[in-house]
Amino acid sequence: MQGGSTSQPSHCRRSVPRAAAALGAEPGGLPDDELRPVDTLLDSVKWDDKGLAVAIAQNVDTGAILMQGFANKEALGKTISTRKATFFSRSRSSLWTKGETSMNFINVHDIFLDCDRDSIIYLGKPDGPTCHTGAETCYYTSVYDALQGSEATTQERLVTTTLYSLEDTISRRQEEIVTEGECVIYNPINDIPDYCMYYSEEAGELIQTLLENEDKSRTASEMADLLYHAMVLLRVKGVKMEEVFEKLRKRFSQSGIEEKSSRNKS
Repeated sequence: MQGGSTSQPSHCRRSVPRAAAALGAEPGGLPDDELRPVDTLLDSVKWDDKGLAVAIAQNVDTGAILMQGFANKEALGKTISTRKATFFSRSRSSLWTKGETSMNFINVHDIFLDCDRDSIIYLGKPDGPTCHTGAETCYYTSVYDALQGSEATTQERLVTTTLYSLEDTISRRQEEIVTEGECVIYNPINDIPDYCMYYSEEAGELIQTLLENEDKSRTASEMADLLYHAMVLLRVKGVKMEEVFEKLRKRFSQSGIEEKSSRNKS
């Protein structure tokens, strides 16, 4: 050693595992035993001949497909490390993190590989609109609408599951009074007390199917009624189902007692 230097000869220096670069780790920043599982996982993906795999971003609460891009080892490694959805731009031949310009990041909660390990899902919560057009997702063009000559292909036409289609219907019809035979379903905005009483009756009918051990199809039917009316009440309060699911997700790691004690009682 010269001048008290403690540097090691080049042949003695420990090389940084390949995953370290993807994880943004400096030499010595992470122990080898923490990096090896990431290296192993990255190597297990069936990258194509260009070193890429399809990467899909999905909303963790709504299930909506937000966007599709491509990832390479470095992009997946960075996503694992930062929990921000990161892709590989084929046009620019470089990594890019969704939101680095718009600030509408996709905060990754989990990552899934398909059964063949040749495609990836980033399951996360977006900070804002995902599409560059300002739409919630990049998927708002319905093929069947287009084939039928519909001009309704707009950014508001989103891929929705049954639950969110129902929420949209309730939103559009909230000012209507629907009459079904002799039963009038009140407009809750105009008659909230009566509607709440009606909701209580629906809950009682669901409970009755359980107490009297009725057929499960009857229970499903009563639950459908109750869920519908619960969603109407949510609409009155301006609460979206996405907000409800977010609350449920945050309770997964909490006990009931912990969750209740954390509520704002002010």
